[in-house]
Amino acid sequence: MSPVTESFTDGRNGWGASIVDAMGTMYIMGLTDFFNEAVNFSATIDFSKSQTPDNVSVFETTIRYVGGLLSAFELSGERFPILVEKAKEVGNKLTYAWLGNNAIPYNMINFTTNEPVIDVTNIAQVGTLSLEFGTLSKHTGDDTYRNLAEKAVKAVIAVPTKLLGLPAQDIDPTTGLPVGEYVTWGGGSDSYFEYLIKYPRLTDTNDTSFVTAWETAVDTSIKNLLRTSTVGNYLYLADFDGTQIRHVGSHLACFYGGNWLLGGKLLNNQTIVNYGLQLTDACWNTYQGTLTGIGPETFAYESSDGDFTGGSAPTAAQAKFYKKHGFYITGADYILRPEVLESNFYAWRVSGDTKYLERAAAAIRSFNKYLPATVAFAGIDDVNSATSAKIDDMESFWFAEVLKYLYLTFDDPEHISLDEWVFNTECHPFKAPPAKSSYPTGVFTQPAKPFKVQSGEGPAISSSPFLPAPMRGLLHIP
Repeated sequence: MSPVTESFTDGRNGWGASIVDAMGTMYIMGLTDFFNEAVNFSATIDFSKSQTPDNVSVFETTIRYVGGLLSAFELSGERFPILVEKAKEVGNKLTYAWLGNNAIPYNMINFTTNEPVIDVTNIAQVGTLSLEFGTLSKHTGDDTYRNLAEKAVKAVIAVPTKLLGLPAQDIDPTTGLPVGEYVTWGGGSDSYFEYLIKYPRLTDTNDTSFVTAWETAVDTSIKNLLRTSTVGNYLYLADFDGTQIRHVGSHLACFYGGNWLLGGKLLNNQTIVNYGLQLTDACWNTYQGTLTGIGPETFAYESSDGDFTGGSAPTAAQAKFYKKHGFYITGADYILRPEVLESNFYAWRVSGDTKYLERAAAAIRSFNKYLPATVAFAGIDDVNSATSAKIDDMESFWFAEVLKYLYLTFDDPEHISLDEWVFNTECHPFKAPPAKSSYPTGVFTQPAKPFKVQSGEGPAISSSPFLPAPMRGLLHIP
C-alpha cells in the first residue's frame, strides 16, 4: 500500500501525473477511499498553467492527464463531472500544438505563452491522441478535439513510405514530410500503430481508414520485418533503417504481441492471433533469460539473414549469452516498463492458457525481490545482476500500467472485460460500445506523392534523465 500512498504525498517530481495515473488503478482495485482523495485533490489543481518554466509534452500529457482523468470519470460511473472539466482544462491548452493549417501537431508546448516548440516530432507522438481527444469530445460535446486528433492520424497514414503502410519514425509537422527512413514498431512509432486498431474499436466508426492502415502495416510487417532467431526459434519484428534490416528489439516494442492479439481477434484473423502469441512468447523469453527474471531495455537477435543491428557485432560475452537464450542484451536497465506484461495480459485473456498466469506470478516474485526501495519500487541498472544498483526514480506508469495489468491478469476476466473497455497506451480504460461482428477494411493506396525524405534529427525516445543511456543511442537510430 505504501507506493499508492506515496503517489499522493510526493511533490518532488511528476506528482500530478502520479496522481492521475494512479486513479484508475485504485478504482479498479476497489481502493475507493484513495480514489476519492485523488478526485478531491485533482479538483484543486489548475491545469491551465504550468508551475514551472518547462515545456510540456503534448503526447505525455494527453495519455496521462487527459486519459487518466477521463478514464477515472468513466470507471466511477460518471459520478464526478469535475474530472471532465479538468480534462477539458488540459485539452484546451494542448490544442495550441496545432499551428495554423498544420494537420500534424508539434509535440512540445509552452503552457504560459501557448506557443508550440517548432521541432521534429515522431509518429507515436502524433498518432496517440485519438482515444483521449475522441473521448474528451464525447463527454464535452465539443468535436474540436476529435477532429484535430483524427486529422493528425490521417496525415501520417497519407505520408509516402518505402514499405507500404509503415511510415518512417520521425516526421516534421511544418512540412508533413518524414525525417529519415527508420521504420520500427518500437519507441517513437509504437503507439501510432497501437491506436490505429484501438480507435475504431473504441468508436465503432464507419471510417475504414484506420483499420485498413493497421491491417496494411501488419501485412507489410509479416512480409518484410518478421524474423525468427537462429537459437530458440523466437519470433520478433526487426527494424528497417531504409536500407537494411536491423535485428533489434526493445521492451517498448514488446507491446506488439498484445496489439496483434487484439487486432487479430477484431478482424477474425487467426494468423495474426497466432503471430501475436509467438511475439509475446519471445518477449517473455527476455525476462526468463536474465538472472533477475526481469527483461532489459534493449536486446538483439540473429536470424537466417544475419545479425546486423546498426552497431558493433556482438561481443564474445553477448554471443555466449545468445547461444544459451536466443537473444542478447544491449541495454541492461529496467525502468519499470509494462509492455511485456501488457502483452502477457492480452495473451491470457485471448487464450486462457495458464502459463501466462505463471509468467505474471514469476514477474511479481522478481519485482518483489529486486525492485523494492525505501518507500517505493525502483528500476535497476542491470537485469542480469543480482546486486545491480537501483535507479532513483519510480515512473508513474508503474502505477498506471504494470500494477494494473498484473492485477487484471489475476482478476475476474469479466471485470474490465476487453469486450467492454479499450485501454489507452497508459492502460487507462475507456468504455467502448458493443463490438461489431467484423471491422471492414478497404484497399490501402500508396499516396500519389513520391517518397521523399527530409533531413533532420528526431526527438528523444521515451526521454528520461534516469535512463542510463538514451534509447536512440542504444538502437543506433540515426
